[in-house]
Formats: sequence, C-alpha cells, structure tokens
Amino acid sequence: MNEPWYSPSWFSPQQWRAFQFDDRLVLYGILGFGLLFLVRRILHQRSRQQLNLSFGLNPSSNQSGSFWQWGRYLLPISFLLGISCVLIALARPQIVRERREEQSPGIDIMMAIDVSSSMAETDLKPNRLVAARTVAERFVSNRKNDRIGLVAFAGEAFSMCPLTTDYSLVKQYLGDLNQNLIPVSGTAIGDALARCINRMRTPETDSSPTDSTLASKVIILLSDGENTAGNLDPVLVARLAKAYGIRIYTIAVGKRTASAALPSDSTRTRFVVDEGVLKNIAQIGSGSFFRANDDKQLGQIFVQIDKLEKAPVRTRVYQDVKDFYRVYLYWAIVFFLIALFLKSTIFGNILED
Repeated sequence: MNEPWYSPSWFSPQQWRAFQFDDRLVLYGILGFGLLFLVRRILHQRSRQQLNLSFGLNPSSNQSGSFWQWGRYLLPISFLLGISCVLIALARPQIVRERREEQSPGIDIMMAIDVSSSMAETDLKPNRLVAARTVAERFVSNRKNDRIGLVAFAGEAFSMCPLTTDYSLVKQYLGDLNQNLIPVSGTAIGDALARCINRMRTPETDSSPTDSTLASKVIILLSDGENTAGNLDPVLVARLAKAYGIRIYTIAVGKRTASAALPSDSTRTRFVVDEGVLKNIAQIGSGSFFRANDDKQLGQIFVQIDKLEKAPVRTRVYQDVKDFYRVYLYWAIVFFLIALFLKSTIFGNILED
C-alpha cells in the first residue's frame, strides 16, 4: 500500500480486511481499556471536581454551552485512541503476499518390451506387441517430470532410448518396435533387465542404496514367455536390481493357453505364456506381477502402475511479509499530542490534575 501514514484510509474496513495480525489477541486490549474508561467515568461521576463554564448566554439557550461541555470528552477520547493505536502496533498488522511453487523430482522408469516372434499372437488385438506398444505410449503421455527409457529384447537385448524427459522421442521409439527389429530368436529376459540396470546406475545408488531410492527407480518388463536366450540368469539380475534400489514390475501379456485347437496339419506354433519367471522376478525386485489377458486389462495394469509410481510433490511457499506497525505508532503519537494539548486548554480539568 502506497498511502502516506497520515491518510485516514489506514482505519478503513477495507484496509483492515487486508491485514493479517501477528498477535491478534493484543487487539482485545482496546476493548479492555474502553471498559476501564467507562467504569472510571461511572464511579467518579458524582465525586468529580470540575469547573463550570459560563458563556453569558440565555439559560434557555444552551447550544453553545453544551458544545463546550461535550468538548471535555475530547481529551479522554484522544488518549484512548492513542492507546488503541499503540495496541494495534503491538499486534503487528501485516500484508502477506504468498506464492506457491510445486516441484516434483520425478522418477526414472525403464521399459523393457519383448519383441520376439511370440508377440505376434492375436489374442490381444491386433496383436500382443501392438497392444503393448499402444498402452505404453499412453502411459508415457501421462507421466510428468519423470525420465523414461526403452529397452527392446528378443534373443538379444538392445537399449533403444536412454532415460529422457523428451516423451515425444520415447513414443517415437515405441512406434518403431516390431518383430523384425531383433533377428535373433528367443526371449532374453535376464539380458533385458541388465540393460535397464546399466542405464539407471548412478554413483549414489552404487555406493549406498537406500529405501528412499527404491521408489525412484523402476523397471517395467513386458513379455509373454520364459527366459530362453541370453547369457544372464533373470533371478540373479533381479537380485542385482534390488541391490541398486530398483523396483521391478513384470507384465505377462497373453492368455495362459491357446484360445482354440489348431488343425493337425497346421505348421503354426502357438505360444503359451509362462508366468513362473516373471512372478519370481517381480517378487525379488520388490514390485508386482500382472497378467494381461486382453487389451482392456493391459491398459488397467499401466494405470495401476501409474498410480503406484508417483513421485512426491514438494510445495515451496514463499511469503512476502510487510509490516505496518510504524503507521499506527505515528498515529498514537499524534493522538497523545492532541490529548496533551487539550489538557492545557479549557477542555482539561485542572481540579483533577
């Protein structure tokens, strides 16, 4: 507020609504002093010694006399106003401007997606890989402030995208996933986990993994088969991930058994989902195992993971506090000077001094 201290607007209701008082209880002292003045007035009404003023007026016309008689109240009123302003200053009127900033440190998420030939099965429409790819893109779009990376694996594992907050880049790599991406057949789950861990390793987690880092680094592994390729044991790698404070979620895509019998002369192979290794990995990695029998269920699984792995939001509050107690101290001095001046005039009562 840019008003000068002597502006009457400091006593307006609008200005008082804008104030926040550091010690509001002090304001009740104003009511207390007002009651003391009133009690003193009542108790000393008859015993007061005062000089009657004569103005040489017609007794029937006491307008001028009543004015001067009422003028005697100016002194106690000024004194009470001075005390009130001192109490207001002690209550410390302030105008507080508050600004909030919400910050989220985000978490690191590596997605490992199986692109082996079994992901071409059509028990999820149009097939397992396309369904997984579509839901993963939606999952990426819903994240905020998180770094997301991508590993594709079949008989071998390749890091497609490093950890990044460029979600359009991640979705571009997701769109490039297909069964012909990795020519080596098989399902190298252990190698895929190792690639994810290598991307997420930092000096801090290497030296001192703690519970606080457990929820900040996540692997989401999506596959439809058991570990049939690669050089690393998935269970051993899962234990390594736990040592680095990385949580593992595994999703088994597809139905447990073939949806229909095949003709005897058919050369096509039906791929049956194996859950054992995926469940074991999730249990060791302090995460959860999910099964997706259809497109809708797969989407719900990613929604559930999205809710589980939310980074905590830290809110910083900045307050600009400006005190205005000096204004009321100045007003208190003015009222006390007025009272001192009135005490030396006919409005004072020299018989009680």
